[in-house]
Order: sequence, then structure tokens, then C-alpha cells
Amino acid sequence: MTEDEARAWLAARNVPRETFDRIHAFLDFLKEEATRQNLIAASTLDSVWARHVVDSAQLLDLAGEWRTWLDLGSGAGFPGLIVATIGTGKVTLIESRAKRIAFLTEAARIAGVADRVEVIGSRVETAPRRAYDVISARAFAPLPKLLDLAGPFATKATRWVLPKGKSAAEELEAARGSWQGAFGLIPSVTDSEASIIVASGVTPGKARR
Repeated sequence: MTEDEARAWLAARNVPRETFDRIHAFLDFLKEEATRQNLIAASTLDSVWARHVVDSAQLLDLAGEWRTWLDLGSGAGFPGLIVATIGTGKVTLIESRAKRIAFLTEAARIAGVADRVEVIGSRVETAPRRAYDVISARAFAPLPKLLDLAGPFATKATRWVLPKGKSAAEELEAARGSWQGAFGLIPSVTDSEASIIVASGVTPGKARR
């Protein structure tokens, strides 16, 4: 997916011009801050709309209706800040690194979503326990460990949308030994070799085959 194709993909979903402007402002800040800390791979700085914005935004198509969204290990704000900028619900970002916490807080202000974004500066293990409608995590942890860490934030109604790249099927198979639920693999619109794990009704226990 090219940068022009990425913008066209968003436009086809009726993303307002004002939202495009807010994403632009966020990306300008991201690129400026990337000179001071390692937020995203330098090789993706010229393809942020495809590699990061649309890669994040596509999760909204898979999340269904939601009011609260939890993003684990938010780092540079993908997918959490893009979800907040395009969506309308409240998004909570958990990030343990001090520089990233400061970046996310300022990025939310620049993107105009500070009133709907909560940045929790802690490890996932010590973050306040409450349930969310949707949980996401990008390049955070292998699926079995991710489910262990995020389980306290979920109910059976929680929707999980987890970009997993080429390892999705392998990670899903590894998780079946200790987790059950309705799991599916959805191809990524930005990478033909990558998939997104979508799940609901997730509970501890060996998956039934």
C-alpha cells in the first residue's frame, strides 16, 4: 500500500478533513520527536500513512460498537491515538517508559483528543484493573503472554483486535493450549503477509477443537 493509497483508503471511509488535519499534526510531532527518541523504525518514516496510520485505523472496522478501548504498550501511539482520533469513544493507553508517556500525553493534546485519551504510566501488571469493550496491542508480546497480562481487563464481551504480522497463526496455535474463545484471523489491508487476530468470549482454559 502506497501513501496515496493509504489516504484514499481513509477517505473512502468518510474520514473528515478535520480529522485528516489532526492526524497530520500528530505525525508532524511524531517525526520531530523521532529525532530525539526511537519511536518508530526510521525506515517507516516516509510511509507512516500506510505502515502506521491505516495499519491502526483498520482495527476500527473489526472492533464493532465500543465506548472504551484499551491499548497496551502504546509506544508511539499506534494504534491507540489513531483509534482515538478517528473514533468517538474513550481510549486508555498503557505505557511504562517515561519518555513515551510524555510523548503520548503531548501527542494526544496535539491531535485534539486529550479529553478522550487517558495515558496510564505504568507496567500492565500494575495498571488499575477495569474492564474494556476492546483491547488492542501492537508489537507488544506473544499472544499467550498478552492474554495472560490483559486478561484482568477483559470480560467475555470484550473484543480483542491484535495485529500480529506473519506470526499470527503460529501465536494463535500456541495460545490454544491455555485459552478458549472465538478466535479468527483477518488479513491486514496494509501487508498481504500479515494478519490480525480477532477474538471474543476469551477465557482461560484449553480450546475445544
